[in-house]
Amino acid sequence: MVDFQGQTPFTIGLVQINNSFSGQNYLPYSVGLLESYVSANAEDPSRYRFLVPIYKRTRISDAVERLRDVDVAGFSTYVWNGQISLEIARRLKSARSDMLVAFGGPHVPDQPEAFLRAHSFIDLVVHNEGERTFFELLEAYPDRAAWRDILGISYIDADGVFRRNEARPRFRDLDEVPSPFLDGSFDRLMAANSDEVWIGLWETNRGCPFRCTFCDWGSATAAKVTKFGLERLKDEVDWFSKYRVEYIFCCDANFGIQKRDVEIAEYVAEVKQATGYPHALSVQNTKNATERAYLTQKILADAGLNKGVALSMQSLDMDTLTAIKRDNISIETYMELARRFARDNVETYSDLILGLPGETYDAFVEGVDRLIESGQHNRLQFNNLSILPNAEMGDPAYQQRYGMVTVESEIINIHGERIELDDDVPEIQELVVATAAMPEADWRRTRAFCWMTALLHFDKLMQIPLIVANHRTGVPYRRMIEAFLAVDGRRYPTLGGIRDFLLDEAASIQRGGSEYVFSSAWLGIFWPADEYAFIKLTAANDFEAFYAEGAEVLAAVAREADPAADLAPLADAFALNRALVKQPFVTDDVVVTTDHDLMAFYRAVRNGRPATLEERRTDVVVERSSAAYDDFQAWCREVVWWGNKKGAYLYTSASHEKQLAGHY
Repeated sequence: MVDFQGQTPFTIGLVQINNSFSGQNYLPYSVGLLESYVSANAEDPSRYRFLVPIYKRTRISDAVERLRDVDVAGFSTYVWNGQISLEIARRLKSARSDMLVAFGGPHVPDQPEAFLRAHSFIDLVVHNEGERTFFELLEAYPDRAAWRDILGISYIDADGVFRRNEARPRFRDLDEVPSPFLDGSFDRLMAANSDEVWIGLWETNRGCPFRCTFCDWGSATAAKVTKFGLERLKDEVDWFSKYRVEYIFCCDANFGIQKRDVEIAEYVAEVKQATGYPHALSVQNTKNATERAYLTQKILADAGLNKGVALSMQSLDMDTLTAIKRDNISIETYMELARRFARDNVETYSDLILGLPGETYDAFVEGVDRLIESGQHNRLQFNNLSILPNAEMGDPAYQQRYGMVTVESEIINIHGERIELDDDVPEIQELVVATAAMPEADWRRTRAFCWMTALLHFDKLMQIPLIVANHRTGVPYRRMIEAFLAVDGRRYPTLGGIRDFLLDEAASIQRGGSEYVFSSAWLGIFWPADEYAFIKLTAANDFEAFYAEGAEVLAAVAREADPAADLAPLADAFALNRALVKQPFVTDDVVVTTDHDLMAFYRAVRNGRPATLEERRTDVVVERSSAAYDDFQAWCREVVWWGNKKGAYLYTSASHEKQLAGHY
């Protein structure tokens, strides 16, 4: 086949490998944009033949075989696909030295000379927005001399000289880039994989005005936010609905930062109500929680489009926030937003990062205590700090300034399966496992504190007694959690065993081990250590010992805090909490009689309302029959795993006087 200019078409293979989740895969949005831009702007589109992109992890040899005959191979890379992309490219270049291999995406170093020399099979790298740059590369192909005039690329020339061309200005009007959803770019991919369940990646804007040192977003976009057109976005929502895309992940750094984001949220909610799709829209909140942030999230929550609102604190320590250039983000505004959502029965969860520069053990656990005291009883997500290559934190001088100690660790997804291909390479991250402010022993202690807090409070195994003890005596939550970490293992073998397990897992991470605990017996996936302990307690039938020991430990801490306090409700709180935790192989409803109206008190605390623990004999009917599990694996999946974001670990319950609606 020859085009009208007498040139033979050449073939382009694009690779954007994403992780799979529960049998679902992401549409390769980034490379879809590349194809869309080329098709719309090429003087002669028939000159280019795009293969169906590689979009998920596969055997490296299979990927190489698919790409062996292409003229140009383009890779969109980030932390989750960097190593496999490099290995595919290496083998391709070995088989076809004349092939043009280009790398783009956030994983390409801003200072790429060492990267290019270490990986000589890569011909060039593309920096920042790649649509126009990739198009110009194709238009110039195969003339490598033309690279000198292409903005936004780096390469080693034929004489071995490193060249970094001038940066390319960002798009001012993002609608210059056609939509790969609307122009048919994904049609061949979806037709070729008709059994695939797709997850949508979606942008409404690009850019981030914040400069957090652990993130590579603000530094890459010069703090400017550009937007796609509103009508285009509505058409894309209609496309997701038409093709029954259940889950959409919004790639915006700060959804809610634009006035129109309220209208976008409303439109997605309207389309879901009319068509049933999408089922969920996951967004990342704007950092300064404004009224728009509240409105957008409330709209999504009311429409059932989110599983919980993310309020990403990262740290509550002002010295740390200054060190990571996040001190211009209002903590108090976050707190108020959390309280408003609690009053509206909208579940929230907060992120904290372990190992940030300048943060001590005491500062970190004080932040945890402050968040719980402020009303965060649904979920705190404790994330280990990892270094991104283009973040300010990736600078060796920055790491030296804060005494940051790192290890290489295989990237494992929470609740991810162990994928054992016979031809694969692991993806690697650089984890921070100590700093000058948090030496190695303190890091282990802090990591164990995070898991213990999650197990007792956020997995809700002892949340009611913890709240009652705090209310009765004022004992801080941190002190209660620390007491469980300080138990005498001979006197409290169940709690001591959990504590030792958590400390061992923390030490394993510091040696480069996995962040999560694999279980071949329980769904064959990787579990957070607290959830693994939850399952193990259940499987070993150790709950009675766990609660008996816990009651003694917590009562001792409460008495120490206030010897005169009336702790009579504490025993009832333990009995009620034990009965409420969803367990497998339990089908009969049970009545728990308490001398105080614990359920009304607990519900008020959870909903952010004034709470009084009234002395009133109350019969609580725990409706175990409402969520019966006769299969242990189903319980693992639906309670421990799926209950994570909403904290739905407890049965519904009712008193004889009135129904207490909802999951707690």
